[in-house]
Amino acid sequence: MRVTVAVVAALGVAEAAVLLLRPRSGVIEPAPVSATSYFSPAELDRARDFRRPQLALYAGTLLVDAIVLVWLVRRPPARLRGPLRRPVLVAAGAGAALSLTLNAASLPLTAVAHARAVDVGLSTQSWGAWGADLAKAWAIGAAGAGAGAGAAVALMRRFPRAWWLPASAVVVAFSVAMTYAGPVLLDPVFNRFTKLPPGRTRSDVLAVARQAGVRVGEVYEVDASRRTTAANAYVTGLGATKRVVLFDTLLSGFSREELRLVVAHELGHVHYRDVSHGLLYLLLVTPGGMWAAALLTRRLAPSEALPGPASLPALGLAIGVVALGVGTISNQLSRRVEARADSFSLRVTGEPESFIAFERGIALRNVADPDPPRWLTFLMATHPPTIDRIGIARAYERGTR
Repeated sequence: MRVTVAVVAALGVAEAAVLLLRPRSGVIEPAPVSATSYFSPAELDRARDFRRPQLALYAGTLLVDAIVLVWLVRRPPARLRGPLRRPVLVAAGAGAALSLTLNAASLPLTAVAHARAVDVGLSTQSWGAWGADLAKAWAIGAAGAGAGAGAAVALMRRFPRAWWLPASAVVVAFSVAMTYAGPVLLDPVFNRFTKLPPGRTRSDVLAVARQAGVRVGEVYEVDASRRTTAANAYVTGLGATKRVVLFDTLLSGFSREELRLVVAHELGHVHYRDVSHGLLYLLLVTPGGMWAAALLTRRLAPSEALPGPASLPALGLAIGVVALGVGTISNQLSRRVEARADSFSLRVTGEPESFIAFERGIALRNVADPDPPRWLTFLMATHPPTIDRIGIARAYERGTR
């Protein structure tokens, strides 16, 4: 009962944080529109035929992870139990090994998802290049999991009843550090980033920034085409590392007006300080989430005088359960923030037709389902569906007549 109450409380805190930080102004409510007015039946079928099996494969990887963790909780490796000379060091090695084990267990499903992306023309990577990127990601994930596992066991042994409090501080501090340093340390491991050179595109970016009243910082182009035909853009970093990043597929595949809209959308995130607010959300929800995970870990982990590496499978399962629930709730905030950035871009550029053309074009290029079931949007979507984003443009257009 105590564990159940803690999990429910953590989810309640997450929902309260969403209500606290949810944009209350600046969002244009979408007008009702039909997907068939903007996409042909063949285009809708193609997107659904690709995306729904991909979602099933993703769900399969979650299920595989859960099965492996439950099995390890029920039968923790004997070498992780009992008195150990260096329990923290053993925990770090076990955490890295657990990360690699989970990745390897779901590798067949991941490989099928990649093969389907190649078949539909979304992925441009050969199996060799895909495997190289996967190896890098596994190595980085194992290093992070090892450091996290070592820190968790050290805190469990030092603060057996309240380790979740300092662990929450560690999680938030690590997230801030990675938000700041990730763009210059991790991102270049997978892609090449180059500053936009002087020219029409950079001039357009700076002009949109001036029009929006936003200090743009640096604007980079990333060589996304080395792995995908998808187009996108994003804002990342803090302070000196803050930057707007544009996919090279975006720069080559869309019109000047559409590019201006994308830049205005990303500058909307800068204008409203969405990255900082995302970290604030994390600060609010992490203590409750870690408390619930700590109680669930204690319930599942083997009984020991002092918690040790054998507790790690239980900890991984507990964090996964809580994170799944909190993540679903946090998606509400993300969708609202993205809708506000869409609204900002329309007000800055005043080009609803270009906005609609872009949303249609990027959905086709990314083989995205323009109008997924509402329950699926609620559970998984970080952005509004394409059809809602088109509805925002139509509502803006009607409001300016």
